[in-house]
Parts: sequence; C-alpha cells; structure tokens
Amino acid sequence: MQRYLDSTEATEQLGAELFKSVPTKCLIFLQGDLGAGKTTLARGFLRAAGYNGTVKSPTYTLVEEYVVDGRKIFHFDLYRVVDPEELEWIGIRDYFDQDSVCFIEWPDNGKGFLPQPNIIVTLKPQGLARSVNLEYVS
Repeated sequence: MQRYLDSTEATEQLGAELFKSVPTKCLIFLQGDLGAGKTTLARGFLRAAGYNGTVKSPTYTLVEEYVVDGRKIFHFDLYRVVDPEELEWIGIRDYFDQDSVCFIEWPDNGKGFLPQPNIIVTLKPQGLARSVNLEYVS
C-alpha cells in the first residue's frame, strides 16, 4: 500500500492507524534514511496506545521499552549496530518471544538475527513531505 504523507502529523496519524490494525504480537520493520520519519511513526503508534511521555529514537540505548495498559511495545534502533551478533548479546530473541509489538529501525543491520517481519514500512522524504509504502508480509 503506497501513501503520501504531507506532514509530521500525517506520519503520526499513520502510526495511530497501525495501532488500531495490528495484533498484540507483531514485528514491524521501519526503513528509511535519517530523518525519514521512522520515530515519528512509532510516536503516533504510542500516542494512539495512550502513551503521553516523551518518545525518542533509541539510537544510543538500542531499545526503548513501553508498557501501555498492559501492552508491551519495544522500539529498536539498530543504526549503530556494527555486527548483527551484537543483537544476541542483548537477548533480542527474548523480546520477540513476548506478546509485544516490536518496531525495528535499520533492520538491515540485524540480518541473520531478526525473524521475518509482519509489516515493512518504508519511508522516503520528498521535499517537506514523504512517501510511505506498507508491505504486509505475514
């Protein structure tokens, strides 16, 4: 499914729509260059879930964990991962075994250690806006 998002608010709205449509256990890959809107989309998802705190990119922490109304949401940023084996050291498989929604930014940096996603979201800046493609894998 291809869409055009003309603002940050539209990107957050897409995240809110995802919240309403995905099961409680789901793996979502977020693809796109720096500044493409990956964290903005995750923020929209979390806002729709009822989370009101700060949503930041987990670039330095690798993962941010949220629990909203008993629902677990993990937001990973693999930008700084040099060797996919690093994911084994943090116990990434344990996150996937839980009943949770996991967002993975920069999933290519985890090849070989990440399972197949349920959804791939690809964001591409186009001037001040962005295009987005949602691919439902399973």
